Amino acid sequence: MSVMKQNLKKVENLYDTVAKEYAETFSDEHDKKPKDQEILRRFSQDIGDRMPVWDFGCGPGQTAKYLKNLGIEISGLDLSEKILEQARKIHPEIHFRKGNILELEFENDSIAGAAAFYAIVHFTEEQVRIAFSELFRVLKPGGLFLFTYHIGEETIRVEEFLGKKIDIDFMFFTTDFIYSCLKKVGFKKIDIIEREPYPEVEYESRRAYVFVIKPTLQRS
Repeated sequence: MSVMKQNLKKVENLYDTVAKEYAETFSDEHDKKPKDQEILRRFSQDIGDRMPVWDFGCGPGQTAKYLKNLGIEISGLDLSEKILEQARKIHPEIHFRKGNILELEFENDSIAGAAAFYAIVHFTEEQVRIAFSELFRVLKPGGLFLFTYHIGEETIRVEEFLGKKIDIDFMFFTTDFIYSCLKKVGFKKIDIIEREPYPEVEYESRRAYVFVIKPTLQRS
C-alpha cells in the first residue's frame, strides 16, 4: 500500500459531488444488514446514557439516526458540507457539523463514545494510525469506539461512483494491521467481529466491526 496520504480535499470533493445520490442510496442501509443492527444495538447498550457520543464520517446520517432511535444522544461529523446538507435535511433533529477525523477539534478526554462506519475507507495506513491516535486522544477514559472497515490488502481506484465521474482510492486493511495499530495507540479490550458480505446489498468484500475501549486511568 502506498505510504502517501490520500488528499482529503479529493475525499471531500467526492462526497460533495455524489451527496444527493449517496443520501438516496445509503440512507436506509442498516435496515438491509442484520449484523449492522445487532452491532449498533450492542454499542447503544454499552454506551447507555453516557454523553457526548459522535458519529464520525457520518455521511447522510444513517448511523446517527439508527443510534438516536435506540435512545443515544448523538451528533454527526463529516468532511463534506454537501453531504451534511443532506443529513440536516433528512434528520433535522440531529446536530451535524463539519470536521476531519485526522484533526479532531475536540478537547482531550472529552467524548464518551464514537462510531465510525467505513470512515477510514479512503485512508492510507499512515492516516489510519493518525485517526486512531486522534480518537484515543478525544475519548474519555473508559470511552467506547466502534468502527468498521473492508478486510483485505488491496487498494481499489474508482473512477465512477453513483453515476458521477470521480477519481478516488478505496482502501482495504488486514485485521492484523488494524489490531496492532489499535494496540500501539493504547486501546484495550479490542474485539474484532468479521462477516461475509450481504450479496446484492453491498460491495462484495468481507467486513469487520471493531469495539475498543480507552483504558481508565490507573493509579500507581
